[in-house]
Amino acid sequence: MLSLSSAIYLGWSLGANDASNVFGSAVASRMLKFRTAAILASAFVVLGALLEGQAGIETLKGLTQLTLKQAVVSSVAAAVTVTIMTLLGLPVSTSQAVVGAILGIGFINRHLNIAGLGKVLVCWFGTPVGGAVIAIIAYKVLALLYNRIRIDLFESDILIRLSLVAAGSYGSYALGANNVANVTAVFVGAGYLNVPAAALVGGLSIGLGIFTFSRRVMETVGRRLVRLDPFSALIVVLAQAITVHIYTFIGVPVSTSQAVIGAILGVGIVKGISTVSTRTLVNILIGWFFTPVIASFIAVVLFFAIHLRYMPTP
Repeated sequence: MLSLSSAIYLGWSLGANDASNVFGSAVASRMLKFRTAAILASAFVVLGALLEGQAGIETLKGLTQLTLKQAVVSSVAAAVTVTIMTLLGLPVSTSQAVVGAILGIGFINRHLNIAGLGKVLVCWFGTPVGGAVIAIIAYKVLALLYNRIRIDLFESDILIRLSLVAAGSYGSYALGANNVANVTAVFVGAGYLNVPAAALVGGLSIGLGIFTFSRRVMETVGRRLVRLDPFSALIVVLAQAITVHIYTFIGVPVSTSQAVIGAILGVGIVKGISTVSTRTLVNILIGWFFTPVIASFIAVVLFFAIHLRYMPTP
């Protein structure tokens, strides 16, 4: 169990941070109480992990061969990287941190699945693009349907509230299905866990992070979405969820934050306004580049550090 502590911490931090992308707008706008959002998000995260988490786990565990000690090292390296990037205020992708750490171990082992790595890299670049495209399509389709419904302001408010709850629940399901691999895939690769157990442990640790420590992040990040009108915020949450779920079918864990940025950009294109500043885009690019590099470096350093031997002088 001690070997899994790093994975549980990583899952906890992932849940605490990424829940904001699925229920942030609903909680920050007081459309939904935090406790209700946390219960829904935690339940659907675990459900998604158990029902559809296998594909991502298979992809990550196949990037290189791992021993249990190496699995622990890569998990710790990813967790430390996420913490460092968060303290620096840079956008961080847990998926990129985990893959970077696995690559660091792969370099040491001189064994990398190049085809699998290429698949992951393509999906990383495709995540914000997919979020933008889906947001554009969803906005136009749902706006057409919404404008045809004859309802008053009160009824419209109820409809948006219910839609945000539904979209947030779906987004939580997609988060669990897609990102559970980040938490425990390395332990499956090391033969320490089987896939169902990995999905359960990963899903529960993400859910624990949501339930115990996501309120502040959910309210803070959610306000950024609430600056959009309620309908646009709904489109962003829905587009992010669909994007992440699509990559679940492909079997590659991706960043919900990057999907959200892409979705916001897509809404901005439709409405003809600038929703993402140049500085934000630069920070995202910095995060994309440095997150896997730092994780890889930390994994290598940790690996050699734990293999140091004290040689007393004669």
